[in-house]
Formats: sequence, structure tokens, C-alpha cells
Amino acid sequence: MKVPALTFGLIFAAGQAVADDTLLFTTESYPPFIFQGATGPVSGISADQVRAIMEGIDIDYRIEIMPWARAIALAETQAATCVFSAAQTPERQARFRWVMPLAKSQSILVRHRGAGVAAQTLEEAKAFTVGTHRSDYTETVLQKLKFPKIDISSTFDVTLAKLLRDRIDLMPMSQDVYDQLHKRGVEIEKVAQLTDQHLGIACNRSVSWQTIKAMQTKLNRMIADGTQAKIYRTHGLEPPR
Repeated sequence: MKVPALTFGLIFAAGQAVADDTLLFTTESYPPFIFQGATGPVSGISADQVRAIMEGIDIDYRIEIMPWARAIALAETQAATCVFSAAQTPERQARFRWVMPLAKSQSILVRHRGAGVAAQTLEEAKAFTVGTHRSDYTETVLQKLKFPKIDISSTFDVTLAKLLRDRIDLMPMSQDVYDQLHKRGVEIEKVAQLTDQHLGIACNRSVSWQTIKAMQTKLNRMIADGTQAKIYRTHGLEPPR
């Protein structure tokens, strides 16, 4: 996937990162931001942005989908590894080198429509079992808000399946994902807003600052020239504001 750099400056920045000749980008399945069909590459709003960022940088890379807990753990412990889309929370800030933002996400709590979960506020929601997936930032958010009954699954899809089978009462998800699921007829409904977050690429601290700068420069350009907005609209969503 080596492509000539767009500017001399970008070539120079990437060229200085001799240790970053190959990068692994780990991620989870989270349509429409990250998904993969039976054939073809990993796609989606976030994945397409990562691919566009790397087109201008002379570094080989690959993208792998895996459970989120493993994806973020690898990025923190394994050299030349980045994870996306990661929420830039205070707890994570110093643990990674960041390229921001791929997305701005409003996280909400949702319930299975017709399940009889009588909650309209976060305080009322604390009476119910809330599910999320391991090492997702919403796990920390729920803990900080002192939700007493948190059910942890391996992936977002497993948590959603539990919700639809009434094995849990509530779960968090981004407003964008909720809108897509709602359009597809998935029987969920919004209860309350949980948090707002900026999401981006979180890289192992061994990834050189030259590489991080080159990636951030390209992302900034994509935001300014409308490329990010075009990627959003290609997948049926309006870009963040």
C-alpha cells in the first residue's frame, strides 16, 4: 500500500520514521464506522478515513478487526500498532499518541422496544442492568456514573444481541449507530444521552512523532477540503459539526 507522498514535507516527515515501516491498525466491527463483508477490505466511515490518511504516507499498513479489548490492548502494548476509533478520554490521554478526530460521537442509552424498561433519565436507568463490551470507554463512563449493574460482553454485537433477547435492559451506543439500526427496523429506542466524545486513532507510544504528525496533517487536510464529510455521506450519515 505504498503510495507517493503528496508533498515533499509529508515525504520528509514519514521518511524520518525509520522504525515505522509497517503499522498495524486494530479495530472492532462497528457498522457503519467499521465493517467487513464476506469479501473485500475493511470498510466504513472510520476505516475509509484511515485508508485515505495512509495513502499520502510512505508506510506499509494493514487493518485487522478483532474484539475491542484485544484491539486496544495491542495498541497500548505492541510497537507499531494503532487502534481506531478510540475515544480520547482523560484516562487514555497519556497512554497513546493521538490523531484526531475521525468522529465526534454522542453516546446514548437505548432499550429494547416493548421490553417494559421504565427509564427516562440516567438516574432512573441505574435501576436496570446495562450492558456494554469489554474495554469500551462506555464501561468507564458507566462506572464513574455509579451504575450498579453492568454486564460486560466481548463485542458490541454480542451486547446488542443480549438487549434484543431481553437478557440485559439497556446498552450504550453512538447516536449515529442508533440511527442506522433504527432505519433498518431494529427494535430499539432511545432512553437518555450518556456522553459526548471525540474519537480518533490511538497509537502505541513507540510510533514516532514524525509519523503521528504526518497522519494528523493529512487528516486535517481531509477535514478542511471536505474529504471527511464526503466519506460520511457515502455511508449515509451527515459529518460531525
